[in-house]
Formats: sequence, C-alpha cells, structure tokens
Amino acid sequence: MPFARLATATTPTCHIGLGLAAVGRPGYINLGRDQDLGEDRSVEALRHRTHELLDAAYAQGVRYFDVARSYGRSEEFLADWLKARPSFRDIVVGSKWGYTYTADWSTDAEKHEVKDHTLATYERQRAESETLLGDLLDLYQIHSVTPDSPALTDKELHARLAEAAERGLTVGFSTSGPAQADAIRAALAVTVDGEPLFRTVQSTYNALETSAAPALAEAHDAGLTVIVKEGMANGRLAGPHAPDAVREIAEQTGMGCDAVALAVVLRQPWAGVVLSGAATTNQLASNLHAAVVDLDDDQLTRLAALVEEPQAYWERRAQLPWH
Repeated sequence: MPFARLATATTPTCHIGLGLAAVGRPGYINLGRDQDLGEDRSVEALRHRTHELLDAAYAQGVRYFDVARSYGRSEEFLADWLKARPSFRDIVVGSKWGYTYTADWSTDAEKHEVKDHTLATYERQRAESETLLGDLLDLYQIHSVTPDSPALTDKELHARLAEAAERGLTVGFSTSGPAQADAIRAALAVTVDGEPLFRTVQSTYNALETSAAPALAEAHDAGLTVIVKEGMANGRLAGPHAPDAVREIAEQTGMGCDAVALAVVLRQPWAGVVLSGAATTNQLASNLHAAVVDLDDDQLTRLAALVEEPQAYWERRAQLPWH
C-alpha cells in the first residue's frame, strides 16, 4: 500500500499533505482568497503558483499531494511538476472522481462542478486522470460520498474498482455533508468477494465540525488510512476570520491561527494525513507549524466549545461565495 511510505517517513511534516483545490482553478470557496490570489487567475499564473507551492511543500517534508478531476487543472499542474522532477518518487498522489468541473475557468459561473457517481463517469474520468498522471497516481477516491450516493450500492462499479485495486491502485472515498458518519459506515460495509473495497477515507473534520470523529476512528480501526480535509473550515479558522478562542491560543503558543486549527486535527489518533489547502507559500509554512504546536488541556477545552451542530455548519459552508 503506497501510504506505507508516509508511515516510515521521518520528517515532522510527513502527516501533513498539500491539497490543490484552492489553486487548481480560479474560483473556490475559501475565505480571503481574493487577497491570496490577486487579480491574475490565468492558467499560467495558477500553474506557476501551484509549482511554487509544490516545491516548498516537498522541501519541507510534505509527501502527500491531493487533487481531483473537479479541481480545474490541478491534475495537470501536478503532473507537469512531477514529470519535470523524475527523482521525486517518494511521494503519494491521490485524486478523486465523481465531480466534473464546469466553470470554464471562470469565478462567476452558475455551476462550478456537477456531481455524478455513475460507472460511466468513473470510466471517463479514470481515463482522463490516467492520461495526465499515468502510473504516478497512487490513490483514486470517489468524491464526496453521501449516504444516498449510488456509488455505495452499484455492484458493477464496485467490481471495476476492485479490478483497479488488483492492478495496484489504492481505492478510497471522500465524504461531505452533515451525515458524513453515516456515509463512512455504509462505505465500510462495501465488499467485493468478501473483501472490503475501500482502503482510505477522506473527510471533513475541524474545530467546528467534529461529527465524523467516531466513524473515522472505526475506519482507522478497520485498517483504512484516514485523510482529513478542510481542517481550517474553508478559512473560518484562519487569520481575521478565526473565533476569539483560536486567536487567543495562537497568541499563547506563538503560532498562527491556522497552525492551531490544524494541530487540533493532527492530535487525533486516527488522523493519518491532514491536508493543508494553502494558496501561498507563506500560508503553507504557517500551516506546517501545526506539527510542533503543543496544546494543553485548558486550550483544548476552550477549542472544544467551538463545535457547531453539523446541519448548521454545512448550511454555513453552502453559503460561502466562490471567489
């Protein structure tokens, strides 16, 4: 399993990965993105920014990189970077299928992505990912599974995914929405020929949204690698948007609000990889400080008081504008 390379890594940041959702396309829902990216959102400008981030991440010990078919040109940017650096083969690359990017490189499109978990979409997007990444792709995940997703019951799809796993591709899924725990448990029950299908799960978990924690612990105990996304709640736990408790603890620790937020996630015993969604190299460096943040019991108690009801959290997330 490719994630064994992460388990044996010795760098403090080996359990922090870099996700390219915020830089693979001109529009995304992270707060503060207007200031982060500026006005030049051209393909070449974001390609250059992505390569800068990847260089900085690799130099600081990051070895997991996360993309998706719906993240604009993220797969293309990552593939270009890797092909120019043939010695960088100690990394793990994960992508996702199930959403199609529809914004045509615009920030004000009516729809930025369309969800479809059918076998036909898997076959189309798998071919697209292979064209760009080839044998560089280690992990392929179903993007944002919910309890009603047809991907949980489609036996033909399961058989195709199992065939890909037999050829060496790790098969996983990500989750989204207030019923993440239900989706995780349903996916854990999916088997092919009596064997569990999925080897990884990628879910939202942060100081505001902790509802998936018990199910993620169950997934970890079942042998899956747990990848955590949105550890900073799409910017709600960063800088000027952070709650007072996060700001006060950041001042006490001498670190940024972002590092405190990601440290909360890193300390979970089931968290295998925690994603940074940095859009600048300075943000990335600050995010990586999470590996050395030591939170005491009083600070953890204050952070625990920030938890929101899942329905309220996801309703707020759905209202975030695409910048």
